[in-house]
Amino acid sequence: MKEEKIGKVKMIPLGGLEEIGMNMTAFEYEDEIIVVDCGLSFPDDDMLGIDLVIPDTTYLKENIEKVKGLIITHGHEDHIGAIPYIFDEINIPIYATKLTMALIEGKLKERNMQGNVRRKVVKYGQSIILDSFRIEFIRTNHSISDAAALAIYTPAGVIVHTGDFKIDYTPVFGDAIDLARFGELGKKGVLALLCDSTNAERPGFTMSERTVGKTIEHIFSENTKSRIIVATFASNVDRVQQIINCAYQYGRKVIIEGRSMVNIITIAGELGYLNIPENTLIDIELMKNYTDDQLVLITTGSQGESMAALSRMAASIHKKVTIKPTDIVVLSSHPIPGNEKAVSRVINELSMKGAKVIFQDTHVSGHACQEEIKLIYSLVKPKYAIPVHGEYRHLKAQAELAETMGIPKENIFLLSAGDVLSMNEESAEVTGTVTAGGLLVDGLGVGDVGNIVLRDRQNLAENGIIIVVVTLERYSNELLAGPDIVSRGFVYVRESENLMEEARSVVNEALLGCLDKRVSDWGRIKMVIKDSLGDFLWKRMKRNPMILPIIMEV
Repeated sequence: MKEEKIGKVKMIPLGGLEEIGMNMTAFEYEDEIIVVDCGLSFPDDDMLGIDLVIPDTTYLKENIEKVKGLIITHGHEDHIGAIPYIFDEINIPIYATKLTMALIEGKLKERNMQGNVRRKVVKYGQSIILDSFRIEFIRTNHSISDAAALAIYTPAGVIVHTGDFKIDYTPVFGDAIDLARFGELGKKGVLALLCDSTNAERPGFTMSERTVGKTIEHIFSENTKSRIIVATFASNVDRVQQIINCAYQYGRKVIIEGRSMVNIITIAGELGYLNIPENTLIDIELMKNYTDDQLVLITTGSQGESMAALSRMAASIHKKVTIKPTDIVVLSSHPIPGNEKAVSRVINELSMKGAKVIFQDTHVSGHACQEEIKLIYSLVKPKYAIPVHGEYRHLKAQAELAETMGIPKENIFLLSAGDVLSMNEESAEVTGTVTAGGLLVDGLGVGDVGNIVLRDRQNLAENGIIIVVVTLERYSNELLAGPDIVSRGFVYVRESENLMEEARSVVNEALLGCLDKRVSDWGRIKMVIKDSLGDFLWKRMKRNPMILPIIMEV
């Protein structure tokens, strides 16, 4: 009897490759699809007015009847942030660990969506079965509690997805990463490993979260007379726990400031991931009842975000907190690539107010460095290596590590968003591409701002706009009024009257030329106005403003 041929499993990254954030990957076997993570990323400097960027899920929408569920590795924005925006059109069951699910529910609640979405909380070691797929949750460590790696069992083989991880033998909360389980999977045989690449360029090991606790305690013992303000990521519950422990030890009251910080700490406290001694937390309104040496503020804004609490304090626009020369401000994070300028601006502003800013040794990463990545490779022993989560240079660094661990070069795949990698025990190859990329979110609009709108915004920002208004008589096309020229962001009109007068006569000449030739097509008239005024301004000013001709008919 002829043996039935096993098909190939497809891995389709929809985001999270060649970028930090926007993590989302689809796995497809025959006519079934599961999706891992659904994150957002923050806009680049040239994305003017854009709030955030989410993955393009066209492929999932087109195949919605095949999609069985969304599995989430942990509760960071770059893994759960896009759920409220995407679930209007793709409503599939969500599977996640306890804290992660609570954070997702908070997001759904904000948009009144919690009633529509099916959700299931999964424990470590537990598996969920979605048709041909079985997904097992494995304990890992990260800078947020309840992070999980996934073992995805498919008819074509087992795929291990690390999620974001580090190896912390002494975590602040919970147990260390389940390395034994990775080893057991490796012994049975793993088809492919998708491993976090964020720190793949950094040699050595990532320090334990507890080392930050020691630094923070040292800061508390050295500054017993000052008010201490600590800015960190809201989601780093273990960091917050260590700050609260130090505050309690030194008899200080703790104030939590910043909306996301309050949300996450409330959720983590309710679920038992945060242990806050009684009478330690106080409301910001009660701050005036205590002296500086009795207070600690834990706040958002460690990345220099303009609207976050610390930035508002630094810029003197925070309603409740004024920075004093005696304050100690601790920045307990590294700037995310691209945020360095904003962070250094906040440090400068705080220093100008006389505050002492501490940012050395006050942070450890939540991502694995080279030795930890190598350890995972040595345990899992995958046939294929697929670096994920990182910019191209990070993926490349991990590919080189995988090679040193004995994986043949032809079995290492550096993919881009949208690539379709088909694999089984016999072979693996990129067999096509699907629609992928970023959808821009501006206010309540998702995807309605595209490249053309962005290009216009950049043009307006760089060169300004000139509006030319002309009134023509209906039927005869005789010029009744104008041309009037309005300028915004191009030159200061009051000081450039001569230039405006000349521009007006250039437009007038072009317009009369059209009317003399009996051109009645308004599109053509607008084009002539644009071209002639554009040429004139380029010759005079070497600038290209956006020119908008408006023709009114009377």
